[in-house]
Amino acid sequence: MKGPFDDFRRIKLKVEGADLEIQRLVVTYDNGRPDELQVRENIPQGGETRPIGLRGVGKQSIRRIDVWYKSKGPLKGRATVVFLGMK
Repeated sequence: MKGPFDDFRRIKLKVEGADLEIQRLVVTYDNGRPDELQVRENIPQGGETRPIGLRGVGKQSIRRIDVWYKSKGPLKGRATVVFLGMK
């Protein structure tokens, strides 16, 4: 049975609330295999990353995404990261 987190080729991250620096990004697929994607970017509030290709052949089903980041800027407010799946 296919769900809302199935069959993606790429993901994109959108940042809301504060500027941030992405330090590490790990995607875990439904088969349990983790994949650390090379993303080290500074993203301004309201900005987004380029589309990030998922590894493997064809489309991937995602179980979870873990991201390590640090809020940036003079006020260092709380940042929210929104993940966009691209098929």
